[in-house]
Amino acid sequence: MAKDTRKAYTIRKEEIGEVKIADEVVAIIAGLAAMEVEGVDSMAGNATRELISKLGMKSLSKGVKVEVIDSVVVIYLALNLKYGCAIMEISGKVQEKVKTAVETMTGLKVADVNIKVAGVAMPEEA
Repeated sequence: MAKDTRKAYTIRKEEIGEVKIADEVVAIIAGLAAMEVEGVDSMAGNATRELISKLGMKSLSKGVKVEVIDSVVVIYLALNLKYGCAIMEISGKVQEKVKTAVETMTGLKVADVNIKVAGVAMPEEA
């Protein structure tokens, strides 16, 4: 059996056992939350929304880097935004959405959500 090289973090340890979460799961949660914000076209280095179902959920972790230290998470996102969107407004919405999603779903504390706007998607001509 191949060795699993993914990092996993203990989010709960009780008498009956412990719960661990892989860093890639945190990255996927962050990627999904970011893609839900209007104005985000895609994750940098990732497919657009239409291709996600074909490529699978794992592709959502592209463009996302996660660092966890003592149950505190720092998330780095590389995004492609739609042309004409207000970058400051969209990035603020993404930061809030990602922070809320990760904290709610994992119980980990999010210290920072850092965004790099990697590109702008031009509208397709009809």
